[in-house]
Amino acid sequence: MSRWPITGVGAVASVGADPAQIFDNLCQGRGGLHSLRGFNRDWYNADLLYEVDDRPAPGTDVAGRATALLTTAVGQALDDAGLPRDLRGVPVLIGTGLRELRSLELWWRDGQDFDAGRMHFGTALRERFGADDTTTISNACSASLYSLALGVDLLEFRGAETVVVAGVDVITESMFGLSDRLQLDPPDALRPFDRDRKGTVMGEGAAAIVLRRTDVGGGHGWVRGVGINCDAYHATAPDAGGIALAIKDAHSRAGVKPEDVELVMVHGTGTPLNDATEATALREVYGDHLGRPVMTGVKSMTGHTSGASGVLSLIVALRAMREGRVPPITGLDHPAPETEGFRIVRGTAQQADVSLAQIDAFGFGGINAVAVVEAAR
Repeated sequence: MSRWPITGVGAVASVGADPAQIFDNLCQGRGGLHSLRGFNRDWYNADLLYEVDDRPAPGTDVAGRATALLTTAVGQALDDAGLPRDLRGVPVLIGTGLRELRSLELWWRDGQDFDAGRMHFGTALRERFGADDTTTISNACSASLYSLALGVDLLEFRGAETVVVAGVDVITESMFGLSDRLQLDPPDALRPFDRDRKGTVMGEGAAAIVLRRTDVGGGHGWVRGVGINCDAYHATAPDAGGIALAIKDAHSRAGVKPEDVELVMVHGTGTPLNDATEATALREVYGDHLGRPVMTGVKSMTGHTSGASGVLSLIVALRAMREGRVPPITGLDHPAPETEGFRIVRGTAQQADVSLAQIDAFGFGGINAVAVVEAAR
């Protein structure tokens, strides 16, 4: 089976400005939940989000924040890979849920300067890095792992020697407003797999990795396989069968069995239905081996970063395997009955010698994506 070396990583989120800071804060149980930074607090029931603190002043907002986070993460990944900040001829694949929709809102309502050409990240990537081959995949919460699947295909079929895979999203007023009207009793935190979970809380962030077709030495690990599907079960509700098929596909492409996987980065959105459905799918796939992999997730501390969440979780998995330290899910005080038999890390970080990880990302419309990555050992 082929494996694709990950030679550089970059990320920014509410819990940190780079992958090392993000991972350390996650292991310390430090989350990014904060009262609203950029929206009018008088308009909403909820007052908490996982926002990146990069605005000029509280209660103000500026156009182009998603692009700024993305270019920061891509720049970090290139530097980490030892590559020049010149992406001419290198495919750049970006997963996102909303692109620069927040900037469009600020242009429409407040008259901020924003050109329609910047809805697509290709404009900024060309200006900053000379990128001339960019693809944006708007695939909700699984978008960055869908981008990873495309990147692996390009490497496998010799369409490229190097690819950059990234994901990004910032919170929009329209999306937050919609969720706020649906959550009449807003959650005070995101509690994946907890019996008393009340729903998801949105977050912001960007993450990027550099993949190479040939092993150039060093690096963070390898992508072993990515499984994707669209079960089209429902516009918003997940389907355990579709998720299970994506997991099995990822395992098959990676050439591994459930008993080989030692770490699972759950999607874990904290909604009653999503968590229960993911748990059902994991139980179906892992069967008698359900208690083998350590399980954790990042969203209790980063919020749901939508299009960025898959690659962000992948970067955390790589670091966990390298350091032998798995960050916890916080706020998981009363595990839900459907998680019986799961080895969930909760409360505090756990030492664990793991070398093969599964990363889950599932989106509206049954858009499922699962990646398998191997430690650099």
